[in-house]
Amino acid sequence: MPDATNLSDAQQQAVEKVLSGPQNFGELLHFITSVWNDGGWVMIPLLMLTIYLYFEGASVLLSMNRLGLKKAPQEVWHKWYANPEEGQGHVGEVIRYAMAGGRSTDAILGRIETVRQNILSFVNQKIRLLTVLVAVSPLMGLLGTVIGMLTTFKGLATSTGQTVDLVAKGISVALITTQTGLMIAIPGYLFISLIMRKRNEYAAFLSQLESLSVQDCAKAEKETA
Repeated sequence: MPDATNLSDAQQQAVEKVLSGPQNFGELLHFITSVWNDGGWVMIPLLMLTIYLYFEGASVLLSMNRLGLKKAPQEVWHKWYANPEEGQGHVGEVIRYAMAGGRSTDAILGRIETVRQNILSFVNQKIRLLTVLVAVSPLMGLLGTVIGMLTTFKGLATSTGQTVDLVAKGISVALITTQTGLMIAIPGYLFISLIMRKRNEYAAFLSQLESLSVQDCAKAEKETA
């Protein structure tokens, strides 16, 4: 690294500008555009992958949030189980649907299993899709790395005045695409973890509803015996 005392004023200002980063929206936009151009054509499929990944993840997460489990704590929906007509939101709908076949164990468990298959199966399919997309993103970045290294080797093998430009371009492609793939994958894993937590909360709700139904039916059978 060159000594700062040997740099001219213009060079020192350029170094300070690079180290400080973009100062306004225009500089930020210029920085993003330059990085995009330096990344090569691999940045296009990476962008498409990012849009598809986070669109699918956001849609699943919003769907799970609309189930409203946080708005219906256990003590509340226990009361709704005793009086299904008082139930509110999606949780109340599930309870009324489960109780619509009568308070027999087989009927209630069968209806709860139907709800589980309809909702959790869909969420599980989306989780598998998102996992594949997240795993593909660093591999696609690795493809850009290979392309960049090939450009670098081509520059090293060239004896013309374009050697430095080809080497610099190849290294830029190799580093930028790898970094972009990791920047897509790491938040993607966090996104998937959040969706899985919501899925597990809903699965726990259905399991508790099943357990409550079995206990209620067993208690009713004892009273009639």
